[in-house]
Amino acid sequence: MTTADETIYELFVPVDKPELLSQAISILAEFSSEIRVSKEDLDKERGAVMEEYRGNRNATGRMQDSHWQLMMEGSKYAERLPIGLEKVIRSVPAATVKQFYQKWYHLCNMAVVAVGDFPDTKTVVDLIKTHFEDKRSSSNPPEIPVFPVPSHEETRFSCFVESEAAGSAVMISYKMPVSDLKTVKDYRDMLAESMFLHALNQRLFKISRKKDPPFFACSVAADVLVARVRLHGFSEREISVVRALMMSEIESAFLERDQTQSTSLRDEYIQHFLHNEPVIGIEYEAQLQKTLLPQISASDVSKYSEKLRTSCGCVIKTMEPRSAATVDDMRNVVSKVNSLEEEKKIAPWDEEKIPEEVVNEKPTPGDVTHQLEYPEVGVTELTLSNGMQVCYKSTDFLDDQVLFTGFSYGGLSELPESDYISCSMGSTIAGEIGMFGYKPSVLMDMLADLETALQLVYQLFTTNVMPQEEEVGIVMQMAEEAVRARERDPYTVFANRVKELNYGNSYFFRPIRISELRKVDPLKACEYFNSCFRDPSTFTVVIVGNLDPTIALPLIRQYLGGIPKPPQPVLNFNRDDLRGLPFTFPTKITREFVRSPMVEAQCSVQLCFPVQLTNGTMIEEIHCIGFLGKLLETKIIQFLRFTHGQIYSAEVSVFLGGNKPSRTADLRGDISVNFSCDPEISSKLVDLALEEIVRLQEQGPSQEDISAILEIEQRAHENGLQENYYWLDRILRGYQSRVYAGDLGASCQILEEGRLRMRESLAPQTAQAALQRILPHPCKKQYTAVILMPQRSRFGFLSSIFVSRPETRCIRDTKILAGIAGLAVLVFSIWRYSRKSKV
Repeated sequence: MTTADETIYELFVPVDKPELLSQAISILAEFSSEIRVSKEDLDKERGAVMEEYRGNRNATGRMQDSHWQLMMEGSKYAERLPIGLEKVIRSVPAATVKQFYQKWYHLCNMAVVAVGDFPDTKTVVDLIKTHFEDKRSSSNPPEIPVFPVPSHEETRFSCFVESEAAGSAVMISYKMPVSDLKTVKDYRDMLAESMFLHALNQRLFKISRKKDPPFFACSVAADVLVARVRLHGFSEREISVVRALMMSEIESAFLERDQTQSTSLRDEYIQHFLHNEPVIGIEYEAQLQKTLLPQISASDVSKYSEKLRTSCGCVIKTMEPRSAATVDDMRNVVSKVNSLEEEKKIAPWDEEKIPEEVVNEKPTPGDVTHQLEYPEVGVTELTLSNGMQVCYKSTDFLDDQVLFTGFSYGGLSELPESDYISCSMGSTIAGEIGMFGYKPSVLMDMLADLETALQLVYQLFTTNVMPQEEEVGIVMQMAEEAVRARERDPYTVFANRVKELNYGNSYFFRPIRISELRKVDPLKACEYFNSCFRDPSTFTVVIVGNLDPTIALPLIRQYLGGIPKPPQPVLNFNRDDLRGLPFTFPTKITREFVRSPMVEAQCSVQLCFPVQLTNGTMIEEIHCIGFLGKLLETKIIQFLRFTHGQIYSAEVSVFLGGNKPSRTADLRGDISVNFSCDPEISSKLVDLALEEIVRLQEQGPSQEDISAILEIEQRAHENGLQENYYWLDRILRGYQSRVYAGDLGASCQILEEGRLRMRESLAPQTAQAALQRILPHPCKKQYTAVILMPQRSRFGFLSSIFVSRPETRCIRDTKILAGIAGLAVLVFSIWRYSRKSKV
């Protein structure tokens, strides 16, 4: 990565193959002083860099660039972003790039950081010395320049109009010198600052959930609220909540110090080298926080607000899709707030009452009526007296992480189309009202341990959510604004058209319209949500993490087993009787341009093929399509980027959602190729991508291609075996698999055996046959290709109408989440964050 001040090369290397580690260090050594930069190299890379440049020229990129220039005004940083100018990317000669490289990339300004599970660190140091000791840079390196960013007493204002913006936003920034971190006092001041930001963000969130809120979301220091803090400070209760949260985080980091990700340690060393930040180690840092946090009072934290005055390097900026605010408006607001502060007319913060217990009356524990052990996957399965099935797996991957999720068959797919829109809003409305019996602004002040999390699940099943006018109004206002934002976004217009084309305009995939939102029945939405979480006997709950069964089991019996079972079944579906989602893929070739108004030209391509997997070899075929997706992605990137130099990246995704979870039916879906490119060559690149896929179907991949894909999959599998999220997903797949017949161990074993058989059989010939079998053969006989293009001017359209060929239209959203449509899904996780490189 390249920023305005540094370049970082990064390689992830398996440590169990010493030859790969040596090769990786050798490559880094070449990067340090031996980059070739030939004319051919540069010309081949120009298209990829231009695509990276173009990809950042969307609404978000333009707003970020504008803010950067405003913040850096008066300094060298305001003149140029790290990626540079378009004319330079297109035309800079190789000699100039080479000269820049030789001038600034000096060994005396470099560091090598190696972090990993090395059996012997001395060997790694010796490898670094071996590969770097003979490298040389040019003599007399220039002094690294320092470009200060000037401060200013007057408040700076800016109004930025961005027609493609998702919504309106206000950014209030305060420029101040970076404080040194050398002493314990420095560290204490940093903790106080962090507590200030935590407490302020909690207030901002609570304001966003009040009636007629001034904003839907806010995570920056709004000046009006900072003035309130200067007058009245934070309360001791607010700071005690923040203190407990920070203490919990550092305790988790300390407990998991032997399981810290290599990337976290790497980042600490990088920041030490680049910015002289201290590396003190988690043991000492935990000791510091444990000692200092109790000493930091609410008044200490509140003092930080003195740094955030509009007379201290303050920049206030509005960003809107249409011009509404003016600089004078903002000046008047700032003046008014400053006057209110001077006159002490800003009221103190009105605190919400936080309950001491989530569950006021503890439920009577249920019994375990049946227990099974599955040693092959290390899990225990319980059936509780209310019919709920609970499966848990104890791990030691992270000492302070427990995850759980639950599912029940049946959901939106079982509803008539007339009820779909209202009921699909159920979880959103319930979340705002308080699906756990409390509003989100109250829950955010509670620390989540295992008991609290299980209490919340109990609350979910026993709370009867009823629509409240205030909360429903907020939800619908936010939903309408989100719809308007999507309509302004060219990429959303593109994605909606893809879904419309690929899925036959099915109501399940069709984007919701404002006219439909206004017909939502909040009562029906809440009643449907309540019914989804009424009958515990329909749910299977999976818990994975550092569990002590002697502690966890009584809690499971009390809060999950204590959920009352209704007298009659509610939404009790047999999975074989569920309906699949109504969609059909086009039977003919469809190519289409979707033209949308754009501030700057953008182009996105989606190439999509139908997929149907037959029941007889389903397990192997599901694994196979995963391998094929990675193979296609790798080859298309190689072909379009490294051979033709015309794209920055590409993604291949597989969609098999929307099928009924039947034990016998075939699976339908699609596989899609997505990339962005220069609009002028988009059709040509679609043709090239098709030709490459046809080539793979007719000639097959090489053995090297297959070996690379197998290695990637094996590494991902090995890493997954050491992660709780992987096991959570693996157990869920075991329960939801078509081969599941009441024995989780057998189901997981069949799935793993299918994976191994697929690995063993994967070769150039079998991959070629799979490409012919799973995709249309040849792939050019059935596909959709949708290209997002800037809307042409009327003159341009008239001038080209006689030379352009007719195109049909199409689109697809690569991240459709319809796979859960046939499930009423409960998801909850207890997750305490691992330590970051900066507190």
